[in-house]
Amino acid sequence: MTRDEQTQQARILARLLGPTGPELTCDQCFEQLDHYVERELDGVAADEAVPGMRAHLEGCPACDEDHGSLLAFASSEHRYGARRESQDRDHHGAAS
Repeated sequence: MTRDEQTQQARILARLLGPTGPELTCDQCFEQLDHYVERELDGVAADEAVPGMRAHLEGCPACDEDHGSLLAFASSEHRYGARRESQDRDHHGAAS
């Protein structure tokens, strides 16, 4: 058996057995997803801020897809906002 096959089997087994710690429901995940993504973007321990989220995302493809989409969107907004603030500082600093 190849290493990739072993990894795939381990993932399947983990999904069948479920998480070892706390896990959120889909409704709880939806309610907390914004907060979780904000923590990720801020570089804060998101898994500690929203216990059970990581386990749920690993076991729920639908919520994991929502997470990926929101993270991608929020990342682009976060980068745009930081770039815009930098441009504003440069512009205002040059005008002084």
